[in-house]
Amino acid sequence: MSEKIVQTAGRDILGEFAPMFAHLNDDVLFGEVWNEDAISIKTKCIITVVSLMASGITDSSLVHHLQNAKNNGVTKEEIATIITHAAMYVGWPKGWAVFRLAMDVWSDNDNAFEQMFPLGEKNEAYAEFFVGQSYLNMLTTEGVGIANVTFEPGCRNNWHIHHKGGQILLCTAGRGYYQEWGKSAQEMKPGDVINIPPEIKHWHGAAPDSWFSHLAVEVPAEDASNEWLEPVEEKDYRALK
Repeated sequence: MSEKIVQTAGRDILGEFAPMFAHLNDDVLFGEVWNEDAISIKTKCIITVVSLMASGITDSSLVHHLQNAKNNGVTKEEIATIITHAAMYVGWPKGWAVFRLAMDVWSDNDNAFEQMFPLGEKNEAYAEFFVGQSYLNMLTTEGVGIANVTFEPGCRNNWHIHHKGGQILLCTAGRGYYQEWGKSAQEMKPGDVINIPPEIKHWHGAAPDSWFSHLAVEVPAEDASNEWLEPVEEKDYRALK
């Protein structure tokens, strides 16, 4: 039997709030089910990825299990075949969504996209101001508004301006771009901080080949507002690496 799996995420995150859920997660699901040796860990990883895919789950839990599958011997060729086969039964759009995450996990540079905060829901409220699919999770609306914004590969917002109050972007995962009007686009990676003054026309979003997440911190100001403008020119965006 392979080395025993030990999981503490339930207690680390939910221990005091939901001790029974934490126990079931750490001791039963990962303590007993994952350590049961009738089938291999690799097989369990594949089953888990397909189960999450069938449920339409594309948040950090799927990224974790894709990475776990890779760590337990699932090759790039195998995961591509697994997702393709599963898509025939659970739906083509679900296949596309999982492929976008799997490509990042199995990329040559091994910079897997791993969310620091929950993905959130599809960003339907602002969809008209984005090219591609984004996700929005408001972490707080009290005092200073802070949102976790996630962009699928190729997704970016339109040019826009923050009037009165500016914005601060804290890059947390993946690779993206930020550009001010009249200047060259600058690459953004985890740990980068972008301070956007008010009245500056700009856009930001994912690189063409990578998921991307940042925290958007709204700088408080009286009568602050956002003005949404035209989309980024497709040829200019596609010129980015």
